[in-house]
Amino acid sequence: MKALNSIVISGREVLPVIEGGKGISVSNGESSGAWAASGGVGTFSGVNADARDINGNIIPMIYRGTTRRERHEELIAFSVRGAITQARVAHEMAGGGGRIHMNILWEMAGAERILFSVLEGAKGLIHGVTCGAGMPYRIAEICARYNVYYYPIISSARAFRALWKRAYHKFRDLLGAVVYEDPWLAGGHNGLSNAEDPTKPEPPLPRIVELRRQMNEFGLQQTPIVMAGGVWFLREWADFIDNPDVGPVAFQFGTRPLLTRESPISEIWKKRLLTLQPGDVLLHRFSPTGFYSSAVINPFLTELNERSRHQVAYSTTPVGELDTPFPVGARGRLVYLTAADKAKAEGWVAQGFTEAMRTPDSTLIFVAPEKEAEIRTDQINCMGCLSSCLFSNWAQNEEGSTGKKADPRSFCIQKTLQDIAHEGDVDTQLMFAGHNAYRFAQDPFYSNGFVPTVKQLVRRIATGD
Repeated sequence: MKALNSIVISGREVLPVIEGGKGISVSNGESSGAWAASGGVGTFSGVNADARDINGNIIPMIYRGTTRRERHEELIAFSVRGAITQARVAHEMAGGGGRIHMNILWEMAGAERILFSVLEGAKGLIHGVTCGAGMPYRIAEICARYNVYYYPIISSARAFRALWKRAYHKFRDLLGAVVYEDPWLAGGHNGLSNAEDPTKPEPPLPRIVELRRQMNEFGLQQTPIVMAGGVWFLREWADFIDNPDVGPVAFQFGTRPLLTRESPISEIWKKRLLTLQPGDVLLHRFSPTGFYSSAVINPFLTELNERSRHQVAYSTTPVGELDTPFPVGARGRLVYLTAADKAKAEGWVAQGFTEAMRTPDSTLIFVAPEKEAEIRTDQINCMGCLSSCLFSNWAQNEEGSTGKKADPRSFCIQKTLQDIAHEGDVDTQLMFAGHNAYRFAQDPFYSNGFVPTVKQLVRRIATGD
């Protein structure tokens, strides 16, 4: 293992090890503050973070608005209050060590409004903002107003070039680093483009070398690259350290920090991580964001797969091979399928998947009655958590709609992530994880169910293991 030298991040020398942000309530003030106290960079999630009352109890996010737009405004208020709460906790936990960053998703609802309000309400507590899930052009301008460093999350040199040319060149001094998140290995939402094959992973080193060449063209030779996604043992990344073609580099850990004593996830979730095997994490495209994402295969994902398999094309009038009538709904209105698809549909109905739901792509999916009721309820209860949602057809525009039909092949991401974060149900909710999560079961560090403190984990990582 090569020597792990310190690196300047957000204006301070720190260990080149960064805690990944990890969505709703999964990286909070306690975990990120402990990581910073250990000499690295802690990152709490600014995505609908938990607020706490004067007794330290989590304040439930109960929505009272009767319309999506009213609930959308409530969600933004919850988000601002929660993120400021977590920033304060992280600051106190860090005790002046390391650096504290906040992670947001550019495609989350009210991202700009939330960021302005949090940086205003937590002045001096947040040293950097990481941002991905989209093309965050304005992140630099917003951070610059508060003299806070910004860290765009990208998955290709091409994406960074577009961001630099359009906006970042105006705010060069506050570009803390560029986070390269491997689209095939990272957990959560992934930045696969239409030009990349999800079934054919590309090695990250050539892609990072290409990114460095691009950054050098812009005079960013000393700006670090953060390698994110698939990082477990640093000794496996020796080719990246002190490599002139890579330049200054740090490493982000998203999955390993889940299994620490300070991690806020449930004990059930932690125990489940220790049992994962190779292949237990699926790269899929069910997310209502439209992005690929990686999550543990469980009954939740299995049911989503089932929905898409129980799918046929239809037409409201006979056309071409879609010439075989099939009744749907309580009134038995006729749609037209191919003869072969009618036979499939009848088979699904016989198995109990009696409800046919229309999708925006002129297809029908067949689900059980209780699943249809759940889907309809979740769509009605939408609180506008994304800038644009495939599942509910919400969009944060004047119309409050994408203009397309709601897509029952997806799910309410706010509901499931809140549920798993607070209830710990790892079977019926979405369980994000990186593709290396199976290594918990193989790594001797976690033998006999050992769960380290953040400090113990950071020390272990620094040794190369």
